Amino acid sequence: MKYLISFPSAAMVVSGDELEAAGRDSRAVIEQAKVAGVYVFGGGIDESVSPVLVSGDGAFAEGGYPWAPPLNGGFTVLELPSREEAIAWAARIAKACRCEQELRVFMFDPAS
Repeated sequence: MKYLISFPSAAMVVSGDELEAAGRDSRAVIEQAKVAGVYVFGGGIDESVSPVLVSGDGAFAEGGYPWAPPLNGGFTVLELPSREEAIAWAARIAKACRCEQELRVFMFDPAS
């Protein structure tokens, strides 16, 4: 199963040297996930670039869904054999980032 481990920007309340340490520590956990062969994808939403809402006919408008909360923060997708292992990795990322992480599972799609 693939798991999404994420946090909104507002959850990470660190500054100065602690922010630098969190960056270093989180990159180390991601490197460990790569070495373990469980890393799929990760990164942060670039909040300086506004979202675009795109319709099926190709029309688009600046901004996302007006009724939805903004999507921001950091995301990691890992492929793991169990929810318990996903929780353990989420805890490692939470410790490194200095903030709690949300854990979600992607529904299985045989075509992906």
